[in-house]
Amino acid sequence: MGVWADGRVAQVSSGGLLVDKTMVQHFRDLRVYREAFLAAREIYRLSKTWPTEERYALTDQIRRSSRSVATNIAEAWRKRRYPNHFVSKLSDGDAEAAETQSWLDFAVDYGCITHATYTDLDDRYDKIQGSLVTMMTNKNRWCGPSQVRETDADYDDETTPLPWTAGRA
Repeated sequence: MGVWADGRVAQVSSGGLLVDKTMVQHFRDLRVYREAFLAAREIYRLSKTWPTEERYALTDQIRRSSRSVATNIAEAWRKRRYPNHFVSKLSDGDAEAAETQSWLDFAVDYGCITHATYTDLDDRYDKIQGSLVTMMTNKNRWCGPSQVRETDADYDDETTPLPWTAGRA
Protein backbone atom coordinates (compact mmCIF):
# COMPACT_ATOMS: atom_id res chain seq x y z
CA MET A 1 0.00 0.00 0.00
CA GLY A 2 1.05 3.55 -0.65
CA VAL A 3 -0.43 7.00 -0.30
CA TRP A 4 -0.92 9.65 -2.99
CA ALA A 5 0.05 13.23 -2.17
CA ASP A 6 -3.62 14.02 -1.56
CA GLY A 7 -3.95 11.20 0.99
CA ARG A 8 -5.68 8.60 -1.17
CA VAL A 9 -4.57 5.05 -0.47
CA ALA A 10 -3.17 3.13 -3.42
CA GLN A 11 -1.48 -0.16 -4.19
CA VAL A 12 2.17 -0.16 -5.19
CA SER A 13 2.98 -2.18 -8.30
CA SER A 14 6.15 -4.22 -8.59
CA GLY A 15 7.85 -1.25 -10.31
CA GLY A 16 7.01 1.22 -7.60
CA LEU A 17 4.06 2.82 -9.41
CA LEU A 18 1.12 3.74 -7.25
CA VAL A 19 -1.99 2.16 -8.72
CA ASP A 20 -5.47 3.20 -7.63
CA LYS A 21 -7.86 0.59 -8.99
CA THR A 22 -10.97 2.24 -7.68
CA MET A 23 -11.49 5.85 -8.71
CA VAL A 24 -9.75 7.82 -11.45
CA GLN A 25 -9.36 11.30 -10.03
CA HIS A 26 -6.51 12.73 -12.08
CA PHE A 27 -5.24 12.23 -15.61
CA ARG A 28 -2.09 10.65 -14.15
CA ASP A 29 -4.32 7.88 -12.77
CA LEU A 30 -5.19 6.81 -16.33
CA ARG A 31 -3.15 3.86 -17.59
CA VAL A 32 -3.34 5.20 -21.15
CA TYR A 33 -1.72 8.45 -19.99
CA ARG A 34 1.07 6.55 -18.23
CA GLU A 35 1.67 4.39 -21.31
CA ALA A 36 1.79 7.45 -23.58
CA PHE A 37 4.18 9.20 -21.18
CA LEU A 38 6.51 6.19 -21.05
CA ALA A 39 6.49 5.77 -24.83
CA ALA A 40 7.36 9.46 -25.29
CA ARG A 41 10.14 9.09 -22.72
CA GLU A 42 11.55 6.12 -24.64
CA ILE A 43 11.45 8.04 -27.93
CA TYR A 44 13.26 10.97 -26.31
CA ARG A 45 15.93 8.62 -24.92
CA LEU A 46 16.43 6.92 -28.28
CA SER A 47 16.45 10.14 -30.28
CA LYS A 48 19.37 11.57 -28.31
CA THR A 49 21.71 9.49 -30.48
CA TRP A 50 20.17 10.27 -33.87
CA PRO A 51 22.14 12.15 -36.54
CA THR A 52 22.43 15.91 -36.02
CA GLU A 53 21.19 16.54 -39.58
CA GLU A 54 17.83 15.13 -38.44
CA ARG A 55 17.63 17.44 -35.40
CA TYR A 56 15.05 19.82 -36.90
CA ALA A 57 13.17 17.25 -38.93
CA LEU A 58 12.78 13.73 -37.63
CA THR A 59 14.04 14.26 -34.06
CA ASP A 60 12.01 17.37 -33.19
CA GLN A 61 8.89 16.13 -34.96
CA ILE A 62 8.77 12.71 -33.32
CA ARG A 63 9.51 14.17 -29.90
CA ARG A 64 6.73 16.74 -30.34
CA SER A 65 4.12 14.28 -31.61
CA SER A 66 4.91 11.63 -28.99
CA ARG A 67 4.63 14.15 -26.15
CA SER A 68 1.44 15.52 -27.63
CA VAL A 69 -0.29 12.16 -27.21
CA ALA A 70 0.10 12.36 -23.43
CA THR A 71 -0.71 16.07 -23.23
CA ASN A 72 -3.90 15.64 -25.24
CA ILE A 73 -5.01 12.88 -22.86
CA ALA A 74 -4.39 15.25 -19.94
CA GLU A 75 -6.37 18.01 -21.64
CA ALA A 76 -9.21 15.61 -22.48
CA TRP A 77 -9.44 14.59 -18.85
CA ARG A 78 -9.91 18.20 -17.77
CA LYS A 79 -12.61 18.68 -20.44
CA ARG A 80 -14.64 15.60 -19.54
CA ARG A 81 -17.52 17.78 -18.31
CA TYR A 82 -18.13 18.49 -21.99
CA PRO A 83 -18.37 15.16 -23.86
CA ASN A 84 -17.74 16.63 -27.33
CA HIS A 85 -14.62 18.48 -26.16
CA PHE A 86 -13.45 15.34 -24.35
CA VAL A 87 -13.78 13.28 -27.54
CA SER A 88 -12.14 16.02 -29.61
CA LYS A 89 -9.01 16.06 -27.42
CA LEU A 90 -8.85 12.26 -27.39
CA SER A 91 -9.16 12.33 -31.17
CA ASP A 92 -6.27 14.80 -31.31
CA GLY A 93 -4.24 12.41 -29.15
CA ASP A 94 -5.13 9.52 -31.45
CA ALA A 95 -4.00 11.55 -34.48
CA GLU A 96 -0.72 12.46 -32.74
CA ALA A 97 -0.15 8.76 -32.00
CA ALA A 98 -0.62 8.00 -35.72
CA GLU A 99 1.81 10.81 -36.58
CA THR A 100 4.32 9.33 -34.15
CA GLN A 101 3.94 5.95 -35.85
CA SER A 102 4.62 7.62 -39.19
CA TRP A 103 7.82 9.18 -37.82
CA LEU A 104 8.78 5.74 -36.48
CA ASP A 105 8.49 4.47 -40.07
CA PHE A 106 11.08 7.07 -41.11
CA ALA A 107 13.29 6.33 -38.11
CA VAL A 108 13.54 2.62 -38.90
CA ASP A 109 13.97 3.33 -42.62
CA TYR A 110 16.85 5.73 -41.90
CA GLY A 111 18.52 3.22 -39.55
CA CYS A 112 17.98 5.34 -36.44
CA ILE A 113 16.23 2.50 -34.61
CA THR A 114 16.30 -1.26 -34.94
CA HIS A 115 13.37 -3.19 -36.35
CA ALA A 116 12.78 -4.71 -32.88
CA THR A 117 12.57 -1.23 -31.31
CA TYR A 118 10.30 -0.10 -34.12
CA THR A 119 7.96 -3.06 -33.59
CA ASP A 120 7.86 -2.50 -29.83
CA LEU A 121 7.04 1.20 -30.10
CA ASP A 122 4.60 0.72 -32.97
CA ASP A 123 2.74 -1.93 -30.94
CA ARG A 124 2.68 0.37 -27.90
CA TYR A 125 1.13 3.16 -29.97
CA ASP A 126 -1.43 0.71 -31.41
CA LYS A 127 -2.39 -0.14 -27.83
CA ILE A 128 -2.61 3.54 -26.89
CA GLN A 129 -4.80 4.23 -29.92
CA GLY A 130 -7.04 1.30 -29.01
CA SER A 131 -7.50 2.71 -25.51
CA LEU A 132 -8.29 6.17 -26.88
CA VAL A 133 -10.85 4.78 -29.32
CA THR A 134 -12.48 2.83 -26.48
CA MET A 135 -12.66 5.98 -24.38
CA MET A 136 -14.16 7.94 -27.28
CA THR A 137 -16.68 5.20 -28.04
CA ASN A 138 -17.71 5.02 -24.39
CA LYS A 139 -17.52 8.74 -23.62
CA ASN A 140 -20.49 8.65 -21.23
CA ARG A 141 -18.56 6.31 -18.95
CA TRP A 142 -15.78 8.90 -18.67
CA CYS A 143 -17.70 12.16 -18.76
CA GLY A 144 -19.86 13.71 -16.08
CA PRO A 145 -19.62 13.07 -12.35
CA SER A 146 -16.38 11.54 -11.10
CA GLN A 147 -17.46 7.92 -10.92
CA VAL A 148 -14.92 6.47 -13.34
CA ARG A 149 -13.37 3.16 -12.47
CA GLU A 150 -10.80 1.34 -14.53
CA THR A 151 -10.70 -2.41 -14.75
CA ASP A 152 -7.47 -4.35 -14.42
CA ALA A 153 -5.30 -4.43 -17.53
CA ASP A 154 -1.75 -5.61 -17.99
CA TYR A 155 0.69 -2.98 -19.20
CA ASP A 156 4.21 -4.02 -20.07
CA ASP A 157 5.82 -0.91 -18.60
CA GLU A 158 4.01 -0.74 -15.26
CA THR A 159 7.38 -1.52 -13.69
CA THR A 160 8.97 1.69 -14.99
CA PRO A 161 8.90 4.43 -12.34
CA LEU A 162 7.34 7.71 -13.36
CA PRO A 163 8.66 11.06 -12.09
CA TRP A 164 5.52 12.02 -10.21
CA THR A 165 5.70 8.77 -8.19
CA ALA A 166 9.18 9.44 -6.79
CA GLY A 167 9.27 9.09 -3.04
CA ARG A 168 5.83 7.49 -2.80
CA ALA A 169 5.82 4.09 -1.23
